[in-house]
Amino acid sequence: MQNGNGRHPGHDCRGANILVAGAGGFIGGALVAALREAGARRIRAVDWKPLEEWYQRFDDVENLRLDLRELDACRTAARGMSEIYNLACDMGGMGFIEAHKAECMLNVLISTHLLVAARDAGSQRLFYSSSACVYAAEKQKDSEVQPLREPDAYPAEPEDGYGWEKLFSERMCRHFFEDYGIETRVARYHNVYGPHGTFDGGREKAPAAICRKVIAAKLAGSHDIEIWGDGQQTRSFTYIDDCLHGTQLLMRSDVREPINIGSDQLVTINRLVDVVEEIAGVELHRHYKLDAPKGVRGRNSDNTLVRDRLGWAPSVSLEEGMEATYRWIYDRMAAGVTVR
Repeated sequence: MQNGNGRHPGHDCRGANILVAGAGGFIGGALVAALREAGARRIRAVDWKPLEEWYQRFDDVENLRLDLRELDACRTAARGMSEIYNLACDMGGMGFIEAHKAECMLNVLISTHLLVAARDAGSQRLFYSSSACVYAAEKQKDSEVQPLREPDAYPAEPEDGYGWEKLFSERMCRHFFEDYGIETRVARYHNVYGPHGTFDGGREKAPAAICRKVIAAKLAGSHDIEIWGDGQQTRSFTYIDDCLHGTQLLMRSDVREPINIGSDQLVTINRLVDVVEEIAGVELHRHYKLDAPKGVRGRNSDNTLVRDRLGWAPSVSLEEGMEATYRWIYDRMAAGVTVR
């Protein structure tokens, strides 16, 4: 039975056998932590990175190193699992995805093989983490962009490489429900950030990259910072706790269509730098690298559907979330620890 806002009152993670694919990554590791806190006791965490490189790891969880691009590995991961969260993906910030389009497209092997393995294992539900990169570029040419509604993914013109793979995998989820009855849930994440993620090495996204640059300048006594683009490009940024809350609401819901999980606060990159400078107590001279990868001109989330169907809205302000992120990165940089 479904209640009026799309939530399913009978679904409870505490009795489920749960697979988190991509558990060694930023969102995947945070999801394992959140599921444990919610009472889940049978969790299998899988990633292709060596266990010592996982961002978060828990001894009371079954931790496996598997390459989920391979079907046999997906079968091993899915065996006996009633619920699957697919957050496994070879990706990074704009600099990475613009330079590694083929690698990003190869994520389709993970998405496809995990769906096949879920079907064959008799799994009941599968969550797929999609991205705002599926949205049509034509609708994102202005800094004052109109918030993106779920239907704006079509006619299709997603981010080349990464966005096309995400959009294709969304369709795979839809058809696996139609043909095989697997309850699939798809979230389109909008720039998720927070502690326990990468901040160096080329895969980091704007919030972590700007924190790193401001901290590096502060620790070195420098007064300069390099900004990719002209600083007027806009995005919305979603704190990890809000992302996880929305993800779990969606998994427990009867919402089968893709849905935005993101902040609807439109922010320029310059404003993001302002926020981090205020946290750090510094003011830096900005050097704009106009030929750097910068993606679409503007992107924001329309949260009408997620608010109506799930009753979800982000609760952590940009200032609160960036302060927590800054403090976490600062402690590691001051100690000489790099997280990639």
